[in-house]
Amino acid sequence: MKKIDFNTNPFVTIWEMTRACDLSCVHCRAAAQSRRSQFELSTEDGFRLIDQIALLEPKVFVITGGDPLKRDDVYDMIAYAKAKGLEPSVTPSATPLLTPEAIAKMKQQGVTRLAISLDHADRAAHDDFRRVPGSFDLTIRAIEAARDNQIPVQINSTVSKRTAADMPRLAELLARYENIVMWSVFFLVPTGRAKTADMIEPEEVETLFGELYAISKRVPFDVRTTEAMHYRRYVLQQMGVTQIDPQTGLVDASTMFLQHGRRHLGVQMQTGAITRAPKGVNEAKGFVFISHIGDVYPSGFLPLRAGNVRKESLVDLYRDSEIFKKLRDTSNLKGKCGVCEFRELCGGSRSRAWSTTGDVFASDPICTYIPAAAVA
Repeated sequence: MKKIDFNTNPFVTIWEMTRACDLSCVHCRAAAQSRRSQFELSTEDGFRLIDQIALLEPKVFVITGGDPLKRDDVYDMIAYAKAKGLEPSVTPSATPLLTPEAIAKMKQQGVTRLAISLDHADRAAHDDFRRVPGSFDLTIRAIEAARDNQIPVQINSTVSKRTAADMPRLAELLARYENIVMWSVFFLVPTGRAKTADMIEPEEVETLFGELYAISKRVPFDVRTTEAMHYRRYVLQQMGVTQIDPQTGLVDASTMFLQHGRRHLGVQMQTGAITRAPKGVNEAKGFVFISHIGDVYPSGFLPLRAGNVRKESLVDLYRDSEIFKKLRDTSNLKGKCGVCEFRELCGGSRSRAWSTTGDVFASDPICTYIPAAAVA
């Protein structure tokens, strides 16, 4: 396992190229608008930002929004990132802008992965969630166009009270497409348009973990969770792991790899264009987010600003800003997260802690696990 130091290099870097989007999704963290902001980073600003991102050498670089296709220079950004040695992924919205021709052009410019959102197996329910009729059909068309252009696809699905029960049926739908290589199941954080009342209960989270774990054993794609870091704990428990290095969050994978296969482990792997981290990624810990106006955050769901790339170095902000350094130090965690033996591997969602309690170091409210130290 190649060592990686999250104090110096992020595993994932995400650039919110714009907040403009023609969808009006009920859970949108950015509460995106139809028009672009006059304060967005310009094309030249974008090139300079990509120069800085290349210095950090992230394994995963994502161009997101809003909808990146609302900017005509998205293709130039893909090509420039590729020329700089990055592996650019794009997360477009399922709107009429996402044509087969647009997908073919992204492929020509060097896109490595397409990440598309799908929240229901049912057409009407998905369109209602995205608040735009036809979104489901456009999503399926995009998956098929990506397949025709040999582009690996990641599907992003939001877990909320509206969608949670449909996750197993959605997995069955996704399994029909051989170019889907990753299913990222996002557990809602109440920010933007999303509300606390939209979250499912902690006990329901644990039940869904069991369903996702069972699904992961029978589908051809990998399954991961977003903003549900404690799924890593759940998987290890299902494997019978009782010992974990509290300093690194790592386990001895030498025999587990043979017993359980690579998709359930924290080892680095490559499936199509999808790379998995060698250890737990969390806000500021292997992760950095740059907003459409250049502000730098530990996550797109955590509005604690470190600085702005127009005035400061992205490299310095990631490595040395106070908020990033504090978030990487698990001794700052409070409550049961602070004493949990899985804190280095998991650490809980700092974004959800912040949005529900106002304390970024508080325990993740949707985790039911009681650490051994808390019992003692």
